[in-house]
Amino acid sequence: MTGHDAAKPFLDQIDVHERELAEQAEQIRAQIEELTARLAELDTGIENLQITRKTLRGIAAEFPSGPAPEPALAPPAVPEHPAYQQILTVFADVGGPLRARDLCQALNLPIIAKNTEGIRSKLKRLASRGILTEPEAGLFAQPRP
Repeated sequence: MTGHDAAKPFLDQIDVHERELAEQAEQIRAQIEELTARLAELDTGIENLQITRKTLRGIAAEFPSGPAPEPALAPPAVPEHPAYQQILTVFADVGGPLRARDLCQALNLPIIAKNTEGIRSKLKRLASRGILTEPEAGLFAQPRP
């Protein structure tokens, strides 16, 4: 019996064990692919929920829930952001109704959609709180006492 013949059972055993490990490795690679795809789906779902939360918070800020407080009981609260103070200062200086575009000009903002829509949103928020009125669509004014 040669050395090769004596090692043959061990070599056969190694071949069997190597095939088993290769099969296990392939199964784990398939699981990793499946889990990677599932993880990507979950990450997308999380991102979508974060966007939805942000959108809903924006909508909630536009339409506060519940009835507006009575003006005689509590004066309407002006949002703390400086932009609202600037808007109300322009209204006080002008003394008449304004559109979002006019307000952009008065605030020295470029007349672009982003700015006019942002100002319009702020005007709508002030109107919803009773700080401004909207006598006609897109036209805003301070309420008369």
